[in-house]
Amino acid sequence: MNAPRNTQYRHLDVQKISGSLGAEIRGVDLSTDASDEVLSEIRAALLDNLVIAIRDQDLTPEQQLAFARRWGDIHLHPFMEGMADHPEILAIIKRPTDKKNFGGSWHTDQMFSPSPAMGTMLYAKEVPSAGGDTLFTNQYLAYESLSDGMKAVADQLRTVCVGDNFKQAGGVSRKDRYARQMSEMKVKDPGNVQTTSVHPLVRTHPETGRKALYIGGHVQHFDGMTDEESQPLIDFFMKHSTRPEFTCRVRWQTGTLTFWDNRCTQHFAVNDYPAETRIMHRITICGDAPF
Repeated sequence: MNAPRNTQYRHLDVQKISGSLGAEIRGVDLSTDASDEVLSEIRAALLDNLVIAIRDQDLTPEQQLAFARRWGDIHLHPFMEGMADHPEILAIIKRPTDKKNFGGSWHTDQMFSPSPAMGTMLYAKEVPSAGGDTLFTNQYLAYESLSDGMKAVADQLRTVCVGDNFKQAGGVSRKDRYARQMSEMKVKDPGNVQTTSVHPLVRTHPETGRKALYIGGHVQHFDGMTDEESQPLIDFFMKHSTRPEFTCRVRWQTGTLTFWDNRCTQHFAVNDYPAETRIMHRITICGDAPF
């Protein structure tokens, strides 16, 4: 039986995906210039649900970019080459011959930047017949469910986040990893762009005022602590932050645009479609320095 329409919204049909986060949106055409009232409701849905999957879209790259620019400036990935005609868009492509997928571990986008991406828009161009879903986790709940003692510890910690050569990959660079495992994802030299940054482990969302655990795969150690001292705590926070009751799963369909708030979520692209192709167009929106 279909879920009842959420009457909070006048212009959108919004239905929750899970109890912890996530919602599907129907009844809006992003190929047109949405009114300020519609955009305001989409923003409210994003802030309320952290992740929104906007179904049944038919977008050109220009139309996706036009919608993205309604939210802010475009954040360019310092390591990955964008599309030739649209460098602001990262084409995420996995072919049947590729062993690795892009984003196949728990993380939050651009955490290694001094001002990480506020949000990410991923538009499905081609999806496998089954699989290729994305998992998301609510980092407000991850923080709020900590004991008072652990909150006091977390509030004092700062993380060192890096964009390349991280420990989980054995120190191997993105360029070397992707050359071996992903045929169409091209790595570029970041030049003088800062790709190692220090952030608070607990950040305050600038729009909602809520505190969220800010952890992910880019974290290497805690500022002022050794790797040996840091790792047990990192392991605890990563395991805690991805507990099943904090998560939802977005099942992709061709034409779905999913938009998530990097300031209060992590995500994980599931690599379970070895014999099929998956093609997505990704745009990230500039954010601010975590505090």
